[in-house]
Amino acid sequence: MLNFAIEGIGVCGPGLDGWPGTAAVLRGEGPYVFAPMRNPAPAVLAPGERRRASLAVRLAIEVACQAAAAGGAAPAELIALFASADGDPDTIHSICCAVAEPGYPVSPTRFHNSVHNAPAGYWSIAVGSRKPSSSICAYDDSFAVALLDAAVQAAVEQERVLLVASDVASPPPLDLDRPGVAPFGCALLVAPAAPGNARALRLNFVPGAAPMQWPLDLPQALRDNPAARGLAVLAALALPRPGMIRLPYGPDAHLEFGFEQ
Repeated sequence: MLNFAIEGIGVCGPGLDGWPGTAAVLRGEGPYVFAPMRNPAPAVLAPGERRRASLAVRLAIEVACQAAAAGGAAPAELIALFASADGDPDTIHSICCAVAEPGYPVSPTRFHNSVHNAPAGYWSIAVGSRKPSSSICAYDDSFAVALLDAAVQAAVEQERVLLVASDVASPPPLDLDRPGVAPFGCALLVAPAAPGNARALRLNFVPGAAPMQWPLDLPQALRDNPAARGLAVLAALALPRPGMIRLPYGPDAHLEFGFEQ
């Protein structure tokens, strides 16, 4: 069992923009309305970097900035953990198309955006961080794996860890596995839990499969986004209640997440 705290949250997705509004929807104070996600343009990126950065990068940086600001944290002092199931499919598609053309005209800008840790690189450069960063990919369970990793790092290092999970749609033909996915990103500022903290959270790794528990009647386009599984955790943070929520963790295990009783 791991104990920790959440000190800041960031959210950006269709019909969900920022933690205050998202929390109100998750508490049932208003209906969820599916609407196109705004185009993220995080101010922490220099204008030239914003132009070169893909949607996948800008979305990750946007929610990272929201969570750090909400927790009153200096971004450069945070261990960072970026999670994505599919990385940057638009960039991968562009490179694959270029390789199939005469002369292999692969853009250097496209190439450096193709690596899975591109968001981590943009983040560390933008905020001037020399802290460790990790980039995780675990298919549909990427958020759950990252949550466990962040909780472990916070407990072991006794430092705050910025967990960022985001995924965007893939263009054809890369979208055969997940057609019509809506973009979504969320971030959690995970901190070591102080002794006796009434708002302390706990996380258990439990053998045995468990189904995904969705907090809202979400459209399939959002349910198919692996990063949107973080909404189950956000719902628990928006409206604390007894009991534990379950997050699938591979085919034979799951995480249990909730407040200390």
